[in-house]
Amino acid sequence: MNDWFPIATGVQQFRSAPFDLSVVVVEGSDGLLLVDTGADPDEAATLLGAVRSRFGRVPRWVVNTHAHFDHTFGNQVFGPGSETDAAIHGHAGIARHFEEYERPRLAAWRDDPSREPGRRWHDVRLTPPTHPVERATRLDLGGRIVELRPLPPAHTDTDLVVFLPAERVWIVGDLVEESGPPMYGSGSFPLAWPAVLEELVGEMQSDDLVVPGHGRVVDREFVRRQAEDLRVIAARLAEAHAAGLAPVAALAAYDHWPVPVAGLADAVERAYAALDGLEDRPAEAG
Repeated sequence: MNDWFPIATGVQQFRSAPFDLSVVVVEGSDGLLLVDTGADPDEAATLLGAVRSRFGRVPRWVVNTHAHFDHTFGNQVFGPGSETDAAIHGHAGIARHFEEYERPRLAAWRDDPSREPGRRWHDVRLTPPTHPVERATRLDLGGRIVELRPLPPAHTDTDLVVFLPAERVWIVGDLVEESGPPMYGSGSFPLAWPAVLEELVGEMQSDDLVVPGHGRVVDREFVRRQAEDLRVIAARLAEAHAAGLAPVAALAAYDHWPVPVAGLADAVERAYAALDGLEDRPAEAG
């Protein structure tokens, strides 16, 4: 894809192949802010070239919406020691998440590249944020304020929303998906996710613009419906667990799910672990 889409004055989305990743550039008089960096250094280099060509300058700030590889494995192209030497902001839990999930993912692929053909991870150097964000923070880009809001565990325990208050634009990472169903990937919290998204919906206005982690820009109503779907999934998984159903039986217990059932294998495993007290954070499904 690799196309630009204007969102608001001074705010543009770059939908990057091959994952239809939503990368966003926010312009300020003091520099550019880039949200997410792609899935590997080659993809990030393409992104850097596209930004330079589009704006005539390179990013001064980078923000990661969460720790997953497709949003962070390009950090090294923008961060310390690179030609841009940008400050990287992201949830304070990203470095730990890298060690728990992304480093083992890299090691497994390097041991056996056939596990995930098509990945270009040979040269990845895990580069966590230089500016870990523990609480809501404001960045002044010069004539434009951007809010960074770390959230409770949901899609991951490293989710961070970027909010532009003047423009009423929300950049939410994979808390919301448009070009595919919500992804219960590594480190997801399927029981807690609905409440986090519902609270976010409560802060949105009807004409706000919401940039999902993948796909086109959506509105508050789209986010509300997706939160509703996540709530249905969480309630069913909790109900199945209470009934003593095994994970496979839990997914077979319903004829229809709000998302393809093939994508719920990780969700049921994570939900059951939380309900069994095997996670270090409280479960919620009510």
